[in-house]
Amino acid sequence: MNQPTLTTTARTILRIVTGFLFAAHGWQKFNEWTIAGTQAAFAQMGVPAANLIAPVIATLELVGGVALILGVLTRVFAVLLAVDMLGALFLVHAAAGIFAATGGYELVLMLAAAAVAVALVGAGKLSVDKALFGRTGSKLSVLV
Repeated sequence: MNQPTLTTTARTILRIVTGFLFAAHGWQKFNEWTIAGTQAAFAQMGVPAANLIAPVIATLELVGGVALILGVLTRVFAVLLAVDMLGALFLVHAAAGIFAATGGYELVLMLAAAAVAVALVGAGKLSVDKALFGRTGSKLSVLV
């Protein structure tokens, strides 16, 4: 494979897998845990304004994840999702150490890093952003 093809493939895989994981977590907050359950869990974890934050985070993760999969407003959603994960890291997981099995931050750190990477490189050629705006993210820009 040539370099442009590898870059397109790598961007697409990163964007879709990251989006899928975020969408799955958002879906889980709505359907498995329910918003009321997510609010209670957030409150128990010490998240400020848990009743307001829980539905916002669930929606961001579900909608933002789908947006990454499609490659629409990719950089905007990637930045928002990175901030979401950094909040989870510092508010909830940092004190528990690295490993997720003990409530640690390994998953949220990896998701934050993946979201930052997507924000930096953009959506790529196989995206709605490219189809609608002609933008692939090949030039570093602030948000789109």
